[in-house]
Amino acid sequence: MKLKLPSSPKKIMCLAVLTATCFFSASIAPSSTLAQNLPTLGDTERQDLSPLMERKLGEQIMQSVRRDPDYMDDAPLSEYLNRLGNRMLETRPDARGEAMYDFEFFAVRDPVLNAFAFPGGFIGFHSGLILTAQSESELASVMGHEIGHVAQRHIARMIGSQKVDSLIPIAAMILAALAARSSPDAAMALAVGGQGVAIQRQLNFSREAEREADRVGFQILRDAGFDTAGMVSFFGRLQVATRNYNDTAPAYLRSHPLTSERMADIQARMIDQRYKQYVDSFEFSLARARVRVLQTDTPQGYMDAATFFDTQLKTDQEDSKLAARYGFAFLAYKQKDYAKAQELLDKVVKQVETSPRQKIALKTTSMFASLDIDIKLATKQYDTAVKLAEQAMQQLPLSRGIVYQYVDALVAANRHEDAARFLRDQVQLYRQDPKLQNQLGKVYELQGKQALQHIALAEAYALNSALPAALQQLDIARRAPDAQYYDQAVIDAKEREWKEKHKDEMKDEKNRK
Repeated sequence: MKLKLPSSPKKIMCLAVLTATCFFSASIAPSSTLAQNLPTLGDTERQDLSPLMERKLGEQIMQSVRRDPDYMDDAPLSEYLNRLGNRMLETRPDARGEAMYDFEFFAVRDPVLNAFAFPGGFIGFHSGLILTAQSESELASVMGHEIGHVAQRHIARMIGSQKVDSLIPIAAMILAALAARSSPDAAMALAVGGQGVAIQRQLNFSREAEREADRVGFQILRDAGFDTAGMVSFFGRLQVATRNYNDTAPAYLRSHPLTSERMADIQARMIDQRYKQYVDSFEFSLARARVRVLQTDTPQGYMDAATFFDTQLKTDQEDSKLAARYGFAFLAYKQKDYAKAQELLDKVVKQVETSPRQKIALKTTSMFASLDIDIKLATKQYDTAVKLAEQAMQQLPLSRGIVYQYVDALVAANRHEDAARFLRDQVQLYRQDPKLQNQLGKVYELQGKQALQHIALAEAYALNSALPAALQQLDIARRAPDAQYYDQAVIDAKEREWKEKHKDEMKDEKNRK
């Protein structure tokens, strides 16, 4: 399913009306701090969609999102977004709620300006929004707003007001939002079928949800040390766009209605705030350069990116210049001009090393190391790639992307046993990471270890909430000629656990119908 929006403005507007509330996440019960000025959720609402059910619903949606070709599966970018989001959550841990969910922040390749939140703490950003944000505080203001939707459990509250077939309209809206990008007609049918006469009630609720998300987002933005004027400036520019373009207003405004009352409320909160200057991180500039290249794979798109970087080089801002040079290196890599990419990357790294403020990024972000390793792998310098990845893991022990690259480098260097040993340790440390299990399965395949290969793949499917596929992999593992007694015991235990879990899921599904 290709992520593309409908071409007709009327279809976009109509679809936006039907799908607006699907982007109002609700994974956690609000704490007393966040909810001090908000209505308290009653037990009825909490029964309609529990935090556990919200997370499960969000994970099911994310399965479709991650399979989409326009999902930006780019580790350095994901790490930046998640670092920024977790920094905001650290100042207000109560936003995670009683379930203490691990939020996931991600990006999708789409030039349309939009952001959204799914149940369970999954928050996505269109590449167009990341590039439109003129400061890190602006990007953080959108992030805070979406966290506010999650913290206030807006889907659970919406369901509490409906009481009837609660999950059906939500599923329809989510499917419509995804279908809209490939088939406007199909999206309309899904949305209309799921919504019916409840549309107006949901729209009315969505306006209140927006005000609540503004309130919580503003608090998080302030407490995290960002410039709260970022929220005002971002929404202000969107409001101007609404007046100028009417039916072709930015998608963010169509799914997040911006009323005069909301703007007035945000501005009123600004009056009581002492101005606090916030200096954008260098990583923000690097992330935007990376997004500018990642959002396209066409010759014209690459030419547009090069033109933009040329313009950036003429500015007086050091961050912009260095980010443009990094962008050129990354662009050369994507165009498979590896010699040029290496030359440009080496030059920009030397320049960053001599910059007092920017050189910190060499030890705090994987942007440079990841690109260097990618170039080494592309040019078959496998041993060098292994050494670079080992050094990067020492400097950036929390970078999952570097871990994946290290495994790729070991495999490329035919060090399969080293890769398997490393991955076995990693899956013990990070038990909820399906990508590690997938890599382990591939390494076992290269070693000819069929039973272990399919057990690892089963774990990966289970972590992605695809239990039928996981059980199928266990069945293949059981019949593998090299399955040992211990392997059979593991297979039996996991099969019992997953069959029981799948049975419970099917029962829940039947009860909802």
